[in-house]
Amino acid sequence: MPQALAPTSVPVTVNAEKCIAHKGCTVCVDVCPLDVLAIDMVKGTAYMKYDECWYCMPCEQDCPTGAVEVSIPFLLR
Repeated sequence: MPQALAPTSVPVTVNAEKCIAHKGCTVCVDVCPLDVLAIDMVKGTAYMKYDECWYCMPCEQDCPTGAVEVSIPFLLR
């Protein structure tokens, strides 16, 4: 599984200002069936650890603050 090196190119982005992982929230990590999201303990935010996404959306839908955004490629819409 390729490591997600450039956060700008990954399908799942997290708005650091809205993310409450620093308060112990792990909803997006918990609902991801591929286990590609993780919590950056230094920054206190969630991020996409591996660039592998099924665009299944629970991470975005279940985020209590609306911090997670899934960018669905045009051809899959």
